[in-house]
Amino acid sequence: MTRARPDTASFVRVSRTRTERLVNLVICLLSTRRFLTASQIALTVPGYEHDPGDPRDHEAFQRKFERDKAELRELGVPLETGTSSVLDAEPGYRIARRDYALPDIPLEPDEAAAVGIAARLWRHAGLAAAASSGLAKLRAAGVDVDPDATLGVEPVVTVDAAFEPLTAAVRHRVAVTFDYRTPEDDAAATRRLQPWGVVCWRGRWYVVGHDLDRGAERCFRLSRIVGTVRRLGRPGAFAPPENVDLIRYVANWSGPAERTGRATVRIRPGRGAGVRRWAEQVRSGEDGDVAVLRYSDPEGLASWLVGYGADVVVLDPPEVRDAAVARLRRIVAVHDEASRRQVPPPAGPAEPRHDGAAKAGVA
Repeated sequence: MTRARPDTASFVRVSRTRTERLVNLVICLLSTRRFLTASQIALTVPGYEHDPGDPRDHEAFQRKFERDKAELRELGVPLETGTSSVLDAEPGYRIARRDYALPDIPLEPDEAAAVGIAARLWRHAGLAAAASSGLAKLRAAGVDVDPDATLGVEPVVTVDAAFEPLTAAVRHRVAVTFDYRTPEDDAAATRRLQPWGVVCWRGRWYVVGHDLDRGAERCFRLSRIVGTVRRLGRPGAFAPPENVDLIRYVANWSGPAERTGRATVRIRPGRGAGVRRWAEQVRSGEDGDVAVLRYSDPEGLASWLVGYGADVVVLDPPEVRDAAVARLRRIVAVHDEASRRQVPPPAGPAEPRHDGAAKAGVA
């Protein structure tokens, strides 16, 4: 089995647009048996479109191409420079397959199965059409193309029906509208969005952008989109903010990424089965069982533990204990307010009670 060099995974460090261009450039240079000049690459690879007759536009292309070449070499891609003929006045570029590919790697059955699943997803690429278009342009220009030279490099996978129209909308900078259902609502609501990008976080795909109805940044899980994604307006209608970290935004929206905190709670014997199930460890104590729980959000953990009532008592740390106490006080305040509204004032002097009833009331 032949696999691409691991350094290509570093593409995630650069911006989405530049990543698409670099991946398409790698596909282009892997697919040709001869050296391609910069002008041929500009006509073939999406992202290099420019007017060669405009000095400023051509100079901008040259700077972009030089940066991309340096990026590929930094990533370990074996980019060669040379000419296909002694008559060629301009040097060209290609990627040597012998240096780019790794030798055959034996895999265990479970590893091979995982690679097969990933390969099937990788083939269904929303950006594969752009790469295929680039190869068609090479063939039309008379360049001999090796269809097996791409080593399986295709840039983006698709999992949800909304994936492809959303990534296309991101590339063309066109607003979209779709119906979106949240767990709290029974019916889906229509949303209008200027999409900035589509990212994967904890195994789920999200689109991040500017919500036109809310006037603020929002992200939406693709699996909750109902029906089709429809375009609004013309391409190029907006410009995403520069250097926005989409993964960080989704992570903050979804909650802290890791449960780095540890809380200690006391559980009554035979109670709190849910807490015991999620506990990192449980040990017996004099006044009950003591459990240690991992957490990321003290407020969220406290809210969950309070639901077990007196069966669970937070011992440590203070941030979780204080959050639990504050939540219990809010519950008591709401209960007292509701009781005052429901109990009418006494009509007259209270009737005397027997001693037994009085003692029970004091107790």
